Parts: sequence; structure tokens; C-alpha cells
Amino acid sequence: MTYDLIIEHIGELLTMEHGEGPIRGEDMKHLPVKKNAAIAIKDGIIAWIGTQEEAASLHAKERMDAGGKLVSPGLVDPHTHLVFGGSREHEMALKQQGVPYLEILKQGGGILSTVGATRQATEEELLAKAKFHLDRMLSYGVTTVEAKSGYGLDKDTELKQLRVAKQLNHEHPVEIVSTFLGAHAIPPEYKGEPEAFLDAMLHLLEDIEKDELAEFVDIFCETGVFSVEQSRAFLLKAKEKGFSVKIHADEIDPLGGTEMAVGIGAVSGDHLVGASPEGIKALGEGNTIAVLLPGTSFYLNKGKYANARGMIEAGAAVTLSTDFNPGSSPTENLQLIMNLASLQLKMTPEEIWNSVTVNAAHAINRGDVAGKIVVGRKADIVLWDAPNHHYIPYHYGVNHTAAVVKSGRVVYRRRIDHEYAY
Repeated sequence: MTYDLIIEHIGELLTMEHGEGPIRGEDMKHLPVKKNAAIAIKDGIIAWIGTQEEAASLHAKERMDAGGKLVSPGLVDPHTHLVFGGSREHEMALKQQGVPYLEILKQGGGILSTVGATRQATEEELLAKAKFHLDRMLSYGVTTVEAKSGYGLDKDTELKQLRVAKQLNHEHPVEIVSTFLGAHAIPPEYKGEPEAFLDAMLHLLEDIEKDELAEFVDIFCETGVFSVEQSRAFLLKAKEKGFSVKIHADEIDPLGGTEMAVGIGAVSGDHLVGASPEGIKALGEGNTIAVLLPGTSFYLNKGKYANARGMIEAGAAVTLSTDFNPGSSPTENLQLIMNLASLQLKMTPEEIWNSVTVNAAHAINRGDVAGKIVVGRKADIVLWDAPNHHYIPYHYGVNHTAAVVKSGRVVYRRRIDHEYAY
């Protein structure tokens, strides 16, 4: 047989082949690593995995030399707000002056600023902007990403955001999993009427299902937005209509959104900075995956991060994400999030790699196709300019990606014209 591509001279190969399902609790400390390895790809699929000595006798149209360095599955970013209009850099100075967020809202800033810009933008403008950000994510090693709506808060704009994400999924190498987050905030036209607004958002589900615009439904459960009771009712109605559900829960206050998410069988509970001991215990006993967003805690400079150690010790499945958005985490760099997980969440390199590959894939219902390097799966692979899996969480603030292979095709390559002295 002649393979399409052989990646050879791999120093460390992270296969993430633990078995079925997300990796939980103490098992997150373990990492399947193959040394002196090689991978052969045929028709976009991983066709063979073995040693370098075995690979020497194989035939291929193209060979890539990993140079004795690290190779991993493509990274998965399971919580982003990819499609939006405008930006909010002007708010930085206000935040530094201590202006409260509610005052920024009164001045026309905050989420409603992004809602206004997104409503005014054309689909073509949103597509070009989202593609720019998605290209950056790809350059950092991300091959699968979740993208939420939520900056329309009305029928036309929410559907517009979802259509853009769907078009990008067809046109861009990165696979996009779409989530409807119409219940992201209460728009001015529904001030004081959250129930009426939630009903209006539920009425969109028929159009979303008909046009296959999203497979997840999400809601922001937080003080001043939607209560636990409102969120539970909203998500259960979405589940009745056949959608999988997620939730922004306990980001600031321990309202009980984490426990509720586990109770209704949400695929993931996201943020969880304020999760209570009862919520953390529930995560360890249930199937809901904890999606932690340390970039948001870092950017907002609140001094508090999600209790990753407590969640892992409780037996939960933990994953990490950028929370890329214009207001509270304007970064496409999942590698930076890996650094923050080490420095602020006190996670080990092994836990971090499990969090950005196999567990992240399960957090968006892609555990059967993404996050692992195994024979028979799509060849979503990253070649790193790093000697081992400990190096990337350690060396922060730079891009370690050397090349990205998506479905067997090289879609990103960074020129490296020197050898590092590690």
C-alpha cells in the first residue's frame, strides 16, 4: 500500500487512547504516550500507527519529519463566541479606572454594545470577521471548535449568527459545532420581562432545527440574568425538542446552576468559578462535564478561578476552553489557556492535555471523532515545536505549533528555520 502521508520521527506521540468516554478524576493524571513513533494517513484517515523502524519500510506520497518532537491530536475548543460584530477595546481604560460594569452598560458598552454591532453587521461582514479569528485558532493547533450565537437577542440576528457558523463549517478546515445562546442576556426591549423573552427564544428552535443551524442550546444562569428555575425550564423545553443542552453556570455567584445542570443531564456546565461544594460533588457523581475558562478569570482580574483541583478530586471530567469573546476573554490562543490552567488552576500537564483533547471533544458531543489519534479516525493532528508534552504548559506566551493536519491534509505550517536549545 502507498499511504498519502507519513508523519515520522515523532519523539512523543499523544494518542489519548484511554478507552471510551471522557477521562474523569484521578484517571486524568495518566497520559498515553508512544515514543519513537510514526503515523500513516490514507484518504484523510489514520491508517497505521507504529514505530519509526517499522515506518522506514512503508511507502507514501509525502513524508513529514517531526524532528523527534511532540505530536498530539488536534486541540478542541469547546466554548467560544466566535461570530460577533465590533470589538470592545475602548472599555479597557474604563475597567482600569474601576468603572463598574453596569455603568459601562449605561454608557452604551458591555454586551449590548456587541449586540448592536452584531445586529448592524451583514452576514458577509460577520463571515469575514469570524474567519479571521478562526484562522488564528487553527494556527494555535485547534481543529474543532464550538461556536455560540447570543449577540443578537432577536430572531433575525441570532439566526444570522448561526448561518454564518454553518457556512464557515462548510468552507473552513476547522470543524464547527454550533450552539444557540439566544438566552445570553435580556435585551432592552424585554426589560423586566425575562419570561416573555425566553418564550421568544424558544420559538426560534423550530427554525433552528429545520435549517440544521445548531445542535446545542445554552443559557446564561447568573444573578441579574436568568435564575436557576428559569434556566431549568428553558433547557428542559429545549431537550424535549431534541437539542443537547449546556449552561453558563455559577460564573460569579453559587446559585446552584452546577447542581441543576447535572440534574437535567446537561452535556456540560461552563465557567463554574462559583460552584458550591455541593455542585462540585454533583459533578463528580454525574455525567456533566466541567468546562473551565481561566482566560476569563485572568482577563477580568477578579482574583478567583474555578476549583479545578476540587473537581478532579471529586471524580469529575474537566475540560478547558478559551471562552473567546469580545468582552471578557478576547483571545483565540488555547495554548495560553493551557498555561493558565497550570499556573492558576494547578493542573498537571497530563490533566491539561486530557482537558484540551478527549474531554473537550466529549463536551461538544464529538468524543467519537475528535480528540484522539487512533486507527480509523480522521487524521486531525498537530506537530509541535516542543520536545515533550510538559513543555507547552511551561513555556507561555508564544505559539508552539509547527504544523496542523486536518482530515489528512496539511492546513497550517509555520516555518521553523532554526533549532531550539531546550
